[in-house]
Amino acid sequence: MIRLFYLVSSIDSAKEISDDLHEHDVTDWRFHIVSKDEAGLYTHQLHTASILDRTDLPRYVERGAIAGFVLALAFLVPLALLEVLNMPAAAWIALFIFVVVAGAWVGGFGGIQNENYRIEPFHHDIEAGKYLIMVDAPKDHIPKVKELMAKNHPEAKLQGKDSSINNPFAGRRRHKIKQA
Repeated sequence: MIRLFYLVSSIDSAKEISDDLHEHDVTDWRFHIVSKDEAGLYTHQLHTASILDRTDLPRYVERGAIAGFVLALAFLVPLALLEVLNMPAAAWIALFIFVVVAGAWVGGFGGIQNENYRIEPFHHDIEAGKYLIMVDAPKDHIPKVKELMAKNHPEAKLQGKDSSINNPFAGRRRHKIKQA
């Protein structure tokens, strides 16, 4: 899936785009709207971006799980193989899983506090009252979505595109939204 990013300046434009996307069989799960006016989105019955789309929670949980896996691999596996502690294999496996899950949990604390690395380039626009519309589409449907948006909603400025899959290794400063 490819995620297209559009900016509009009014909630009425966002509502028209939402209705148009629904008419063309794009479900709420395939487009998300980010705005500082959450109440306005709610009253206009627009699909807001979830906490997973607005924050870096998924990416930091993945990073934490990877860090937990590496720590467990570095410390628990040698202890188990050298039989330093006389524990059954099931206990070592459970301890390994616990360290990985604990790493993911701790990573989540960092992610919930940070804005999603894909939304961050639009932070100032969102704070200025604009609406960021993110449309997820399969690669072969991208031309149709772009054509629909250009034809019916010229006020919606295409800002770029990116993958809809989180990359735990993407750096905040190095990650750039590809210009469409």
